[in-house]
Amino acid sequence: MRALLSMALIAFIVIQFFHPEKNDSNDETQAITTKFEVPKEVVDILKTSCYDCHSNHTNYPWYSKIQPVDWWLDHHVKEGNEEVNFSVFASYSPRRQYRKFVEIKEQIEEGEMPLEVYTLTHKDAILNEQQKQLVIQWSLAMKDTMEHHYPIDSLQRKKM
Repeated sequence: MRALLSMALIAFIVIQFFHPEKNDSNDETQAITTKFEVPKEVVDILKTSCYDCHSNHTNYPWYSKIQPVDWWLDHHVKEGNEEVNFSVFASYSPRRQYRKFVEIKEQIEEGEMPLEVYTLTHKDAILNEQQKQLVIQWSLAMKDTMEHHYPIDSLQRKKM
């Protein structure tokens, strides 16, 4: 048992030297705000409640320096950015942008975002009802704007 604990401790120490690359880019040339009108209140909500996992700039907490927590956080950030990345949103196809505006509304309405595991340690990321409505109304307005600029069949997938 002692040998097993010693090996576990050594392994724990060794993994502290291996960290993934940080998600920390200041390149905002393709950010959502470069193509869409995003009111300051909505930008503030997105930065506080969404950007850590859905942008190219994550504010890492102190415990991210500890493995295997850092790997777990890195996985969540990569997964979040695959779903939607506000730092490169303008580079998405119109169809994907449209779909993301629909999904933002749905995720907020259903209480799926921000993730509960995130809000456990980021209490300021919890959205109150007024903030939820601001983001929902903004995403609906962006969806409507896109419908006015693009043919609807180019924004939606064809149903078979």
